Formats: sequence, C-alpha cells, structure tokens
Amino acid sequence: MGFTFQEILAFIAVLGIIVSLHEFGHFAAARMCGMRADVFALGMGMRLFGWNKITGFTFGKLPETWDGGGHTDYRLCLLPIGGYVKIIGMVDESMDDSQLKSEPQPYEFRSKNALQKAFVISAGVIMNFILAITVFFSLAYFNGKQMHSITAIGIVEKESIAEKIGFQFGDKIISIGSTPITSWEDALAELTISDIGANRKVVVSRNGTTHTLTTNGRDIVNALTTQKKGLGLNPLGSKLVAVQIEPAMPAGKAGIKEGDTIVSINNEPIIGADQFISIIMSSGNKPLEFVWKHGSEEKHASILPTFDDAQKRYRIGIGPGMTMPGKIVHREFSFGESVAFGWNETVRQVTGFFGVIGKIFGGVLSFKNTIGGPIQIMKAAGKVAELGFSSFMNLVAMLSVSIAVINILPIPALDGGHLVFIIIEAIIRKEVPIKVKMVVQQVGMFILLGLMVLVIYNDIMR
Repeated sequence: MGFTFQEILAFIAVLGIIVSLHEFGHFAAARMCGMRADVFALGMGMRLFGWNKITGFTFGKLPETWDGGGHTDYRLCLLPIGGYVKIIGMVDESMDDSQLKSEPQPYEFRSKNALQKAFVISAGVIMNFILAITVFFSLAYFNGKQMHSITAIGIVEKESIAEKIGFQFGDKIISIGSTPITSWEDALAELTISDIGANRKVVVSRNGTTHTLTTNGRDIVNALTTQKKGLGLNPLGSKLVAVQIEPAMPAGKAGIKEGDTIVSINNEPIIGADQFISIIMSSGNKPLEFVWKHGSEEKHASILPTFDDAQKRYRIGIGPGMTMPGKIVHREFSFGESVAFGWNETVRQVTGFFGVIGKIFGGVLSFKNTIGGPIQIMKAAGKVAELGFSSFMNLVAMLSVSIAVINILPIPALDGGHLVFIIIEAIIRKEVPIKVKMVVQQVGMFILLGLMVLVIYNDIMR
C-alpha cells in the first residue's frame, strides 16, 4: 500500500488544522479559567523539538526534572496524528497521576468549579464547530455556488442503479422527496447524500406526463460503497473529457491532451465517467481502441492500459470529467445568507453523522464500507487537494464536524467522557475518587485503541 507525497502532505495539513485548533480551544479556555498547562503538543509520542520560557528552543526530550512553573512547553511530536494539552490536575491521556496525590492547588483543573471545568473540556469541540461554520460561511460568501440548470437525463448506463430505478432518456427530474430540483447538482446530492440509505420518491416529467419513481436506498449505498460504482446517470448532452493527463502514462503517450473529448472505446460510445472507468479496469492485458476529439479533429489510437500496483487496478493516466450542458447559474450569498449557510451546513453535517451511525446499527449501511480511518482520509485529502483550495477546505470543515461529534460522545478518554465525570461531581457535590477516574480512563483508552485498530484494518481491507 503506497501513498503519494501529495496524499501524505495533504493528510498532515488536514489533521494539523483540525487538531491544532481543537487543542488551542482547550488551552485557551484553561488559561482563561486560571489553570496551568505544562504542555501544548501537536502530534503524539516523542518530543522532536519545542520552546518554553525556561529552556528556550530545544530538540529532543526535556530534562526529567523540568518544571514549567506555570509556563507551557509548545512542542511538535513524532507522530503526526492527534495532539494534546497537559492541564495540571487533570486525569488525561498521559495517565500521569503524580500531581494528583497532593492537595489541589488554585491553578489546577480539579480546584475549579463545574462550569469552568465543563468550559475547558468542551472548548476543543466548540473550536471545531467554529472552524466548520467559518469555512462553510467563507466558501458561500467568497465563492458563492455554481450550478448547472440542466435536469433532463441523457443516456442511462445499462445495468446501472439509474436503470434499475426506472430513469429513461429524456426524463426531466422535477422533485426528489419534498425537494424541488432545479440543477443537476441538486439531483445528485438528493440521490446520494440527503437521507442516505432511505428510499425516496422521484417525480419526473416524461413525454408530457408525470411519473413517480422509487429509489432503493440500500441499492444506492451498495453501488457507491461496495461496488464502487456511480449511479449511471448522465445529464442530457453531456460529454466525457480528459480533465487531467499523466504524460508518462499510456494515454499521454498516445497523444490525448487535457480538454480532449473521449468519443468511443472499442466502438462503444462513451457516455459517462463510470462507464469509462469500468472499461479501463476490466481491460486486462489487452489494448483498447480509442477515438477522441481534439477540437474538431478526430483522432484514433490503440492504447494498452498499465496495471497500477499501488491502486491494484488498470489505468491509462486520464482523469475523466464531464462537460455539463445547460446554463451555468452562479448564486451569490449575502453576508447574512452566508452566516445562515455556514450554520445550516454544520447542523446538516451533524445530523448526517448521527443518521449514518443509526443506519449502521439498523443494518441499512455496512460499517466496513461506510466508516473510514486515517488511510481513507489520506486518500481523500490527496484527491481533494488536486481539486483546489476550496475543495480542500470543504473537506477540512466536514472532518472537523466529525471529530467534534466523536469527541463529545460520552465515551471514557474522550472529551465527552470527562464531561460525564464533571456532571456527576456537580450532582454529588464531591470529586470522584482518582483511582476510579484512572481505571475508567484506562478502559476508555483500551476501547479507543481497539476501535482504531478495527478502523485501520478496515481501511487496509478496503
């Protein structure tokens, strides 16, 4: 399993943004409440280098006898996953209870009231939500939203989900569920993202009459996750173009250029990206007869796909894209509309997260094909980085919401687990014994480690 430099760099950037702001939330809240924090770390494991007011900038570990005395060591650690803030007087991931054996000091976490403790524990999650809202707001305010007004369907790919649903050439999509459809982007979002896994009613206009089709949510999810296929649905008048070319790969060597239109492969007209990818992947060690257009000039070549050991599939070095027909509608958002969009999109991400979890437990969605870990995030980060800054930041916002929601769950060792102890102590009006907290923390760490191993194994098997 190999990763490109771009994937690794994008992965570190994504986690760096999300984790640093999350930990800064804890750190800033602790300082606001008069608590001391010995360490502010990005990454986990061994200290690579860092800075504090006592020793200055240093490499490697600090002396065993080092005492911050109220000063913080800002450090970068070896493993570029996660981060932490070591707040004095708190049972955390370090399992260090040496400071908890003496009487609480005024600057310690355990000496503060319940509201202050809850604020410090929740501040990381709050920062993640603020990050998401800010990114979604900025994308709406500065970029707006670009949509293609086409809602009419072109050729439906054979044996596809779209054909199974009952879509036909020339159908015009009027609504999906209770949502009116005015663009191709709206149609795809409603079919694949909104209320994922649920059956939906699709109203189409066909030959002057109205027809109602019913989608099978399980079939759509299965096609997109298990079978790695698309819907097989193409807008009327769309064409497949080469949006990216790898010069050293077969397509580049054959003379296909960026912007060229792929007409046919082995005399089969090419109507969609899913069809194109399927033909390449199933080619085996056999040449394919390509016909494409460069401007108005039609060209021909026999192209032999090469097997990519890293991706475990045949490739020719083309990034396929669609030319979308219809009028391009660019919607501008006012400041107030952008704020509302940022908030609503964040809420939609939260409800979508719990909706997916509920459907996994309900058997509608598969854990194996739905939940992604660091490997899947790295692959996704690499892909969206190629699409540009806006796409990259959109991924950051979505992952920030996911991390916020996961952290606030009432699971030991997570922020939500600490919050449960704070609530319990506020009710019983005394501190839960340190030994109990340590045991619960250890159990939580064991559970999280097991889940991480499961998720990574799932990533590898995918």
